[in-house]
Amino acid sequence: MSGPSERTVQVNGQPCRVWEAGEGEPLGFLAGLGGLPQWPPVLERLAAHRRVIAPSLPGFPGGLGHDALDSHLDWLLATRDLLNEAGLAEGDLVGVSVGGALAADVAAVWPHKVRKLALVGPFGLFDAERPVADVFAQPPRKLGEVVCADPGRFAAFTEPPEGADVTEWEIVQTRAMEAAARILWPLGDTRLARRLGRIRADTLLLWGEDDRVVPPAYAQAFAAGMNASTQMRTLPGAGHLADLDQPDAVAEALLAFLG
Repeated sequence: MSGPSERTVQVNGQPCRVWEAGEGEPLGFLAGLGGLPQWPPVLERLAAHRRVIAPSLPGFPGGLGHDALDSHLDWLLATRDLLNEAGLAEGDLVGVSVGGALAADVAAVWPHKVRKLALVGPFGLFDAERPVADVFAQPPRKLGEVVCADPGRFAAFTEPPEGADVTEWEIVQTRAMEAAARILWPLGDTRLARRLGRIRADTLLLWGEDDRVVPPAYAQAFAAGMNASTQMRTLPGAGHLADLDQPDAVAEALLAFLG
């Protein structure tokens, strides 16, 4: 496969990139911290079986307009509009990390939009006894050590593309973290616990065994709050961004669940 096609949609009057590859039933993908600076191996694996559609959230690589989104409602509506414009008005949806928090909220507020839901290390809840890590306090060059079991994978994923201006690329990365902070600040708690019971989609809760950001025990809290059928699985050798650490295992788990 030669990589995804690219198009642009408008959300609140600002451009957001949409990557698409593969054939078959559409599968939406909302990326985690750092967004999608490049087409990752996990999506390449998924696109061999499904038509993968990966829209960029405002402020993440490929998207603008995060600075106009001040409340969680702003973000939720922008995410819904982004999915609609990308061709994901309904169907299966995968969300990783910060993208997982928004994917879960979409499934809660608009249950008819999501057939099956897969969440990979999602933010959204908060347990004072097991608080999530403050990723926004990490020096940029140390972030990979926190979000991945293998920091080298994060470094390779976020390195400047060939020919890119290094300073401009650093701005792209900083903007992505600022957008994530607007969604999650300060403790990753989006008050999702109040809405989990509205989710009706069968849900896979997939966690990296070595997640140092959102502890794997949070899977139990997600499952307990839902009225939907849930499956839980942890992946050895994977951190918070399990899709980067173990792309083959994540793709295999997703495809087995989604059918």
